[in-house]
Amino acid sequence: MQKSTSSQARQAVVLLSGGLDSMVSAGLAREAGFAINALTIDYNQRHRREIEAAGTIARHLGALRHIVLPLDLRQFGGSALTDDIAVPKDGVGPDIPVTYVPARNLVFLSLTLAWAEALGASDIFIGVNALDYSGYPDCRPEFISAFENIAELATKAGDQGQRITIHAPLQYLGKADIAREADRLGLDAGMSWSCYDPQPDGRACGLCDSCRLRKAGFAEAGLIDPTPYAA
Repeated sequence: MQKSTSSQARQAVVLLSGGLDSMVSAGLAREAGFAINALTIDYNQRHRREIEAAGTIARHLGALRHIVLPLDLRQFGGSALTDDIAVPKDGVGPDIPVTYVPARNLVFLSLTLAWAEALGASDIFIGVNALDYSGYPDCRPEFISAFENIAELATKAGDQGQRITIHAPLQYLGKADIAREADRLGLDAGMSWSCYDPQPDGRACGLCDSCRLRKAGFAEAGLIDPTPYAA
């Protein structure tokens, strides 16, 4: 499809972590003709390599603006990503893992909503999915739907009748489908970063839940994952 110019396009705010899912979500926003305003939250996470990845992706997709917003969630802790807790390496289990960051997507979507309202934008993109994920409650469709209602109730825009739409285009896609979408969109998967526990030599660990899901997805899709893995 022909891409709109920034002056013609409807603006959207895209929550861009730097991971594969957020990259594909942003790519789908661009394909749909939206002008992208990318928001990355620097929450002092263990895997800070993804912030660099987000910058690369934002530039590649021609984002109008890319904000990296500092929010030090290490002050709260309570997660292997924000505290001195080991990242589990024994595979994806049935319970919510210690890599869950308390209320992360609720907090992040609230900040994304605030920027969207300031811009006068009615569309927000987030790369959550409810199939190949680690059991996080803030990735469920029920949460996304509930947040849309919150957005209407909690904002001046909503009070004035402006409906905020939360787009979760990957909601029902597995990781293999997401890898295929990245390929279809012509996005270099090597721009994205998924590992929760980057190694000192710069490679992904290959054993955390996020690495396992990513590797399995690319293998199922029959695509090469350009991520350098230690294991």
